[in-house]
Amino acid sequence: MRTESEIAGKRCIIYADDRPGLMLVQPTGEHEIAMLDDELDAIRRDVSIPFVFVGFEIDDWELELMPFHDEFVSKRPEVGVHSDDTLRYLTDGLVPYFQKYYGSLPIVLGGYSLAGLFSLWACTRADMFASVAACSPSLWVNGWVAYAERHPVFAESVYLSLGDREERTRNQRLAVVGDCLRAEYALLQQQLGEARSMLAWEQGGHFNTPHLRLARGFAWCANFARHVVPNAY
Repeated sequence: MRTESEIAGKRCIIYADDRPGLMLVQPTGEHEIAMLDDELDAIRRDVSIPFVFVGFEIDDWELELMPFHDEFVSKRPEVGVHSDDTLRYLTDGLVPYFQKYYGSLPIVLGGYSLAGLFSLWACTRADMFASVAACSPSLWVNGWVAYAERHPVFAESVYLSLGDREERTRNQRLAVVGDCLRAEYALLQQQLGEARSMLAWEQGGHFNTPHLRLARGFAWCANFARHVVPNAY
């Protein structure tokens, strides 16, 4: 059942099964909220574990999700400062709120584009996420590969995906996304092992069915957690 609530100052869209064994969390924009019903239907087709899903609304994607400054993304000097506030919202606000009702569930954090970048970054800063689904993440941002080499993830498993046409662009900055993703996947294989990391190639460009790409990412993470995280049933 879908419900909406304001939690710690943010609008949240919630889908909750009875006695959930997992918590799925996604930063969402207004355009994604309209597709959440279809996304959740797709997740449930592939996941047998009861879960609670929470999409928390992002008003300013650049400001709230960028982990460091890149003028190609935004020339606003405040961009790259407030991702810590978003992570603190998760660790000190959203997750504790649901822990009061469900206890300490394994948490899967997932996001698309800048939200995928944020999700990967968040799991290098906090150890509360069992798994991460970063779909078409904006790993082309200045400095990401060097950052990732110095900051291993705390998550048990990571799912990456990218459209097979996303690196075929005349924009030289965006065109490096494929190489950056391959580099990230190689790092994850070293850190986690081959079984705990996944790189999926989707059909099409960046804007092809993002909700279904996210659904596949969440499903892989949820099913992985079922086998490796105690009590994730």
